Amino acid sequence: MNDDVRNIVLGVVAAGISACLGWLARTYLWKRRLRRKQAFFGLPDNSESLLVVNREAGGPELTVMRHDVFALLELSALIKDCGAHAQVVAHDAAQQGFGERTEFCVGGPSSNRRMAAHLHSLLPGIQVNTDAEPGPDRGAFQIGSERYRLESGRGEYVILARLTADLGRGARPVFLFCGQRAITNQAATRYLARNHERLARKYGGNPFVLLLKVVNSQAYGPDVVELVADVTRTAQAPAPIVSTRNSHRAS
Repeated sequence: MNDDVRNIVLGVVAAGISACLGWLARTYLWKRRLRRKQAFFGLPDNSESLLVVNREAGGPELTVMRHDVFALLELSALIKDCGAHAQVVAHDAAQQGFGERTEFCVGGPSSNRRMAAHLHSLLPGIQVNTDAEPGPDRGAFQIGSERYRLESGRGEYVILARLTADLGRGARPVFLFCGQRAITNQAATRYLARNHERLARKYGGNPFVLLLKVVNSQAYGPDVVELVADVTRTAQAPAPIVSTRNSHRAS
């Protein structure tokens, strides 16, 4: 074998080794990201999860708003990426505890009894105005001493929460998407899909409750979302007796 042939053979071998090492490195990084994602969502391989759906306010049972359907599609993609499975359950049929399976609960307390129960049990510091009569405070969030009013199409709020209810290590989380309108529920699921890695780095396995604001949804849909505040401590504390003077409106 002359020097030219030897150099060619060595080059091919080196290229093959480099390709194998690159593939192994990419596979390792992909698996590590997947494991982190599965840990954050509580969705190991072939695990089961619940998608708890609400109903259109004032409509028949199982009539789901269009934007809530889009929210469920966003969540279904996340669950599939984790190699897990989802079971869709109506809000009034999910009569079970939490911690055994990851739960994604979509919709406000006026259209989702499961959400109302979660807010009452897990987030007593959040009050949602569910009055059917029109008024300036209809749909408003009361978080501690602060009130966040709905301005339809201009400034709308949604709660995004990851909770474990202090059930100990290994308990599967409950994710809440509690919005003032259906489009805000979709905005919250999209925000979670885009930012779950950052949220996992910041909070790890700890609970969090975020207040998000959907800006000008009549023009931008669910895409423009601002983080207003981390309200975890306030949301988990008992609700104080407050006046009605502290309120927030969209500009």
